[in-house]
Amino acid sequence: MKNKPSTHVLGLAHPPIPVVRIGLIGLGNRGLLTLERYMIIEHVEIKALCEIRPGNLAKGQALLTKDGHPAATGYTEENGWQQMCCNPDIDLIIICTDWLTHTPMATYAMKQGKHVAIEVPAAMTVAECWQLVDTAERTRRHCIMLENCCYDAFALTTLNMARQGLFGEIMHVEGAYIHDLRSMYFSDENQGGFHNHWNKAYCMEHTGNPYPTHGLGPVCQILNIHRGDRLNYLVSMSTHQAGMTEYARRTFGKESPEAQQAYLLGDMNTTLIHTVKGKTIQLQYCTVHPRPYSRSHTICGTQGFAQKYPVATISLEDAHSEGGLGTAAGEVASVTTEELLQRYQHPFTATIGKEGALKGAPNEMNYIMDYRLIYCLHHGLPLDMDVYDAAEWSCITELSEQSVLNGSRPVEIPDFTRGAWKTFPSVSRQEEKQITL
Repeated sequence: MKNKPSTHVLGLAHPPIPVVRIGLIGLGNRGLLTLERYMIIEHVEIKALCEIRPGNLAKGQALLTKDGHPAATGYTEENGWQQMCCNPDIDLIIICTDWLTHTPMATYAMKQGKHVAIEVPAAMTVAECWQLVDTAERTRRHCIMLENCCYDAFALTTLNMARQGLFGEIMHVEGAYIHDLRSMYFSDENQGGFHNHWNKAYCMEHTGNPYPTHGLGPVCQILNIHRGDRLNYLVSMSTHQAGMTEYARRTFGKESPEAQQAYLLGDMNTTLIHTVKGKTIQLQYCTVHPRPYSRSHTICGTQGFAQKYPVATISLEDAHSEGGLGTAAGEVASVTTEELLQRYQHPFTATIGKEGALKGAPNEMNYIMDYRLIYCLHHGLPLDMDVYDAAEWSCITELSEQSVLNGSRPVEIPDFTRGAWKTFPSVSRQEEKQITL
């Protein structure tokens, strides 16, 4: 795989699609919310729904008809998703199933000529990451991972600032997924848990960082990963497991099956990533402690610093860029974080985010992500995220586990672009303006 001639799909664009016809696989909690989201996006038709639980399929159809949309073609058989992918009336397949099915469904859909959008993470192993890349390159189809945190207002603002050079040379970034999910691991699906407790089952069998993309995606964009730099190697370390067991004991009793079950996933994982150009990334994961939610999102540069959690903070020295802050060299500009967030607000937030709020969209990140995906397909533009993003961010799952199980030894991160990252340009301010307006 790594040695074949490069036929990369960096900057891939297709002819404009007047109306993007969607088939949605998976109508669990996330899938039904995804269906509702795309019902308010222009230039979209929901053509097909696939769900193995007839009751959930009925819920999806009811959402469509209640809002005045025609009922979609329904698929409920075990192989219904394959039938859907062969439907000639569909342009885009959206996959909202469990982690282990993402790559098989996405590769099959691309082979049937469909563009695919996959919930996070896109793949669980390095081999699956290569399958996504190879299939996208061979079929020349879009493959995007739906990493909504890249459209967070603070993340977009700091991305905008980084592209204007306001942080100077960015040397270190941090991302995380700190989220107390203990009740969800043990809840039934009708109580907000996962179908057949598939997420808890993963915790029994694996360690490392199984969910790296929320924290990693936005900071990789800031570092222009595979657009002038690339992830080179990582080291990863995990604590032993205690949080799941303690929660189960307190909730179900120490003799309960839940408390007696062995869980392999360490409570806290810390992964350090080194890039080819000598930048570092700290990535953390913890979902079994009563900690406040955090994705960290920290940027450390030679002329500035930003961090979203626990309190949004931006500190800049005099930046020698267009519209500098007017302070003496070495001084910290006396401009508040709130003023900077307003001054450098990303155009996506200022326009698409505002539109989403007027429409009553419950989550700005999701609305901007969905809008941009359809906008780019409708106008024949390259997507904001590509298959290499999906592979690079997702491969950390297996590679972090390898490092943990081998005494935190360094593990090489594949070059999924096969060298094309060296010549593919980063997104310039002018290019961003052209794809925004």
